[in-house]
Amino acid sequence: MYAPPSQGQLPRYNRRSIFAVNAGGTGEAVAKDIEKEIAELRDKIRYHEHRYYVLDDPEIADVEFDKLMQRLNELELQHPDLVTPDSPTQRVGGSPASELPKVRHSTRMMSLDNTYSVDDLRDFDRRVRELAGRDQVEYVAELKLDGLSMSLTYEHGELTRGVTRGDGEVGEDVTSNIRTIRSVPLRLEAKKLALIGHPARFEVRGEVIMSRKAFEQTNAQREAAGEPKFANPRNSAAGSIRQLDPRIVAERKLDMFVYYLQVHGVELKGEHAHALETLSQMGFKVNPHWKRCPAFGDLLAYIQEWESKRDSLDYEIDGIVIKVNDTRLWQELGTTAKAPRWAVAYKYPARQATTRVNDIRAQVGRTGTLTPVADLEPVDVGGVTVSHATLHNMDEIERLGVKIGDTVLIQRAGEVIPQVVKVVKQAEDGCAFVMPKKCPVCGEDVHRAEGEVAYRCVNTACPAKLKESLLYFAGRRAMNIDGLGEALVDQLVDKGMVHDAADLYKLTHEQLSELERMGDKSAQNLLDEIGRSKKEPLARVIFALGIRFVGERTGQLLANHFGSLDKLAQATPEQLVEAEEVGPRVAEAIQEFFEEKRNREVIEKLREAGLQFTQVQTRKADGKLTGKQFVLTGTLPTYSRDQAKEMIEANGGRVVGSVSKKTDYVVAGADPGSKLDKARTLGITIVDEAGLLKLVGK
Repeated sequence: MYAPPSQGQLPRYNRRSIFAVNAGGTGEAVAKDIEKEIAELRDKIRYHEHRYYVLDDPEIADVEFDKLMQRLNELELQHPDLVTPDSPTQRVGGSPASELPKVRHSTRMMSLDNTYSVDDLRDFDRRVRELAGRDQVEYVAELKLDGLSMSLTYEHGELTRGVTRGDGEVGEDVTSNIRTIRSVPLRLEAKKLALIGHPARFEVRGEVIMSRKAFEQTNAQREAAGEPKFANPRNSAAGSIRQLDPRIVAERKLDMFVYYLQVHGVELKGEHAHALETLSQMGFKVNPHWKRCPAFGDLLAYIQEWESKRDSLDYEIDGIVIKVNDTRLWQELGTTAKAPRWAVAYKYPARQATTRVNDIRAQVGRTGTLTPVADLEPVDVGGVTVSHATLHNMDEIERLGVKIGDTVLIQRAGEVIPQVVKVVKQAEDGCAFVMPKKCPVCGEDVHRAEGEVAYRCVNTACPAKLKESLLYFAGRRAMNIDGLGEALVDQLVDKGMVHDAADLYKLTHEQLSELERMGDKSAQNLLDEIGRSKKEPLARVIFALGIRFVGERTGQLLANHFGSLDKLAQATPEQLVEAEEVGPRVAEAIQEFFEEKRNREVIEKLREAGLQFTQVQTRKADGKLTGKQFVLTGTLPTYSRDQAKEMIEANGGRVVGSVSKKTDYVVAGADPGSKLDKARTLGITIVDEAGLLKLVGK
């Protein structure tokens, strides 16, 4: 394994030395130094990725890792000829695919036969022993991960293809998406390849999963975007890996455990346990909970152990996979039409139960989304009493056809909220649920945007949203009020001292010092933090308001475009979409936010408190591009879009998100979108990166 690198100061190169490298000659030594530094950075990053994503044992802080990535990205931008496909910076790249190509597997990816009882498992063991002609067979037991089967192909140590199982014969090529999974190595060092004899080509197979934490984050994002939630982590992983845009996949934080190694089309000879150990030594993520089971009783003990411990895992399992350990027997035992005879899956009993729906009510979440929840006749499901289950949204209610009074089948999966699976018996006097027109908590109007599933309360001061809104407002990337944590927010809201974010600026020393664990010094420190936050720039204020779809970057873009909160609040949808990266859905969400009377009242209170409602001018007034409006489209060869934007603005220009008659230049790179076609239609000047550099005099 790669030795931990030194975290010393990384060398820097000035413009003159970079120019010398590009010009050749005397820059050859510097060029070699840069190439060497890039190679060392990649090794360091791969080492720390393995520590963090595979071993779950990081050695450096996130900020130090980010510095390594930033430095590598900086050097690769300056020297695009040194970028390689296996570089850590290339995990996410390229344009969305139009479709997923079909690929035939080198050898069939078989499914497993399932067993549901100890008697079935005894029959499997008997058949194996009889076919093998042995009195006893050693097995390897592994957790049966509830994910998506995947095949990875490596050529000369580099990841070249990732393919879904599909029908076992043909799968879909999702290589770009697999590259975004940080636990999957993009390249293996020679010493790791030596463990399997330096093959020109080998294949590993495993399971792509989504952790429970990542699942909850993904559903929260989908809820905020008005999209239907995923039903469970497996559906979420399967839906994510088949996305056409790798950037979306990267946001989902997928993971992958591998469990099978195939070299030149055949498995490693010897023991399956040895193959798992080898995969781990090579740098792949292997589930650590596998176990040798020399006797049948060991299998039963393992199954019982993990049935009781499965909820302690951060990912879903639905059973145990049992494989003959001696891989020499695999060929001898053979396969049926669809499954191997040397392996079987023991499925845990489904944690389901039937019960009556006593009522359906709307629950307001932290983003203001109203989620229908079924109040149930309490029932035991897998040792837990369940009295509530989510119905996700109105579309799900209509799909299920569920009404109040119906008898339904519910399911509990680990720590995921119990859900209604189907209606078992319809009640003769069943009552249909109707989403309320007023928020059940604050009484304000409920909104549903056209084309969206979700119903929302957009009142910022809604008590159901208030605590989360305050934490969001005070967050490090928003108003950065250090010391305003959950415990304090709970007290402020529960005691009625704060009814919206603006009330934070009215708090007194006397009020704060009366709270639990808040002495004079702590109270004064918090007041100082609140006072200091008034100096935070407009971009942070916009972000802190919690407008749907408006994140940190969009807040900055809106601040740059409109220059003041008042202009943003008064902007029409047509004016809003002129801002960079603002589309119709974002524009609609912004307008919806400012149309809400209670939100406008809070904004006026923030104005009175002295927050920054105008943008500090940073654009040059007399630059070479002063008065010129630009639109960026496609991928530039050496500059990122942010870097190109900074260059334009540093020279007095303005970058907007859509092409109009007011646009002076469209800067087009590789794979441009419809903006280029519109520019041609309007007769707007189109330049490439070289043309942009010429405009700014570089």
